[in-house]
Amino acid sequence: MAIIAVTYDNGEVFQHFGKTEMFKLYEIVDGKVVSERVIDNGGFGHGSLAGYLKDLNVSALICGGIGAGAINMLASQGIKVFSGASGSADSAIDAYINGKMSDSNRCTCDHHEGAHECSCGKH
Repeated sequence: MAIIAVTYDNGEVFQHFGKTEMFKLYEIVDGKVVSERVIDNGGFGHGSLAGYLKDLNVSALICGGIGAGAINMLASQGIKVFSGASGSADSAIDAYINGKMSDSNRCTCDHHEGAHECSCGKH
């Protein structure tokens, strides 16, 4: 069994990990979704979301953009990051299950003096 979290907003992959208000959690057993539920972010922001997801037994995160610091925090909790996703959250989980999602092409975001820069060009 694996629990995969997707940043979530109204059926879609939310495009900024640190500002997501919701996650959709998928429980995967033998390559099939056996349960899913939408939860709030627990009131946590950037720095605390990794621990929150770890406490929920999440083993991987699918998101749009994410900063390098957040990637490192998630990795320190044993959570694998798949960034650069967009569109339907359910389609993203299908791509994950079918091995069509790579964690090597990360979409990273930076914030400088209030400006937001993203390597994936989705913002």
